[in-house]
Amino acid sequence: MVRTMFPHDLVRAQHDWNRTYAALAAPRPGNTTVLRRRLLRLSVEVFWHPFWSTGRGRSPAARVALRQHVHAQEQGEVWPR
Repeated sequence: MVRTMFPHDLVRAQHDWNRTYAALAAPRPGNTTVLRRRLLRLSVEVFWHPFWSTGRGRSPAARVALRQHVHAQEQGEVWPR
């Protein structure tokens, strides 16, 4: 298991956000209301996570790094590079 600077629950929320967004972007998604509500809830969970109040999470680059980290995990890449 690769250790990261991001809390597990934040990584999971970002991963779930990506999957939900992809489901909404698919042609003719079913249950759009459910997916939109889920995406909104996950957006709030990621945006207001307590990690962003810590020293390591204060920079905007940390938010980009989270998205890159989750994307690399989804692609099966090793992180950090």
